Amino acid sequence: MSEPTGKAKGGVARAKSLTPEERSEIAQKAAKTRWDAKYKATHTGELHLGDLVLPCAVLPDGSRVLSQRGVGRALGKTYGGMDFKYADEEPGGKLPFFLAAKTLAPFISGELLAVVTEPIIYHQNGAVAHGISATALPQICEVWLKAREAGALTKPQLPIAARAEIIIRGLAHVGITALVDEATGYQEVRDKQALQAILDQYLRKELAAWAKRFPDEFYNQMFRLKGWQRKDLSSPSRRPGAAGMYTNDIVYERLAPGILQELEVRNPKDAKGNRKGKHHQMLTEDVGHPALAQHVHALIALMRASSSWDQFMLMLNTAFPKKNDTLMLDLQPAKD
Repeated sequence: MSEPTGKAKGGVARAKSLTPEERSEIAQKAAKTRWDAKYKATHTGELHLGDLVLPCAVLPDGSRVLSQRGVGRALGKTYGGMDFKYADEEPGGKLPFFLAAKTLAPFISGELLAVVTEPIIYHQNGAVAHGISATALPQICEVWLKAREAGALTKPQLPIAARAEIIIRGLAHVGITALVDEATGYQEVRDKQALQAILDQYLRKELAAWAKRFPDEFYNQMFRLKGWQRKDLSSPSRRPGAAGMYTNDIVYERLAPGILQELEVRNPKDAKGNRKGKHHQMLTEDVGHPALAQHVHALIALMRASSSWDQFMLMLNTAFPKKNDTLMLDLQPAKD
């Protein structure tokens, strides 16, 4: 057996100089890194592009990744000794085997090189996987297509370029991130998180001091279109109870997705049917109140132009349809 040389020789010498305790500590650190929670895939699945299948995953930080081995299989590229040789020669890091051929080097951009030479190591289904950012897949395929166009590929490499073209076509109409989210089931989680982010922009955690947010004309126009008797419209207690129901319909259900449902949670009715405050007191100063003011004034303009409630609602549903509130929030209390 030949003696190790170069870096390998130095590594052997260092290993011999370590005490058993030091070797144990290094092994424990390596194991901790390998099994660290931030590397554990929260969602896994398979991405289908025609007849090609690519294993994919979503990590806790929201990163969408594809298995390097899976990308290689999808391209029809298998491991080869020369691939490893060329990959090791690449300065700054090792190229994945499906980009390691020397014929591809002129077509790999610096941006792509920085991404693929730093593999994403994550834990999936009881094993450690090496992945790449899903957003790099189109660029990887482009490398093969550019090399084919330049006549740089060998005959055995041409089928790989053909598969790269299939993948590119499969991605032509749908973004890779959306495809990974659908394949892994992360789409539902993503939508909940996006909806929660919107609600947090619009709504505060506690009631703010009361301030008048609905001009008198808003209720004047509502009463006119509904044919209700005009009493003291500035006093909520003198308005028909249905006025609140209509306000929820034409205002809060049309501000942003899930706003009314979240308001019912944050500002619920008590046993007597009363709330601690008005819904608009839950709106944030920087986003919620400006959005409310803009929407209410737009409603008043539509009301002025309407001769009946039905006509107003027809124009309202065209101009300001109810926001998509089918994305339900997970309102269950977190478990300790």
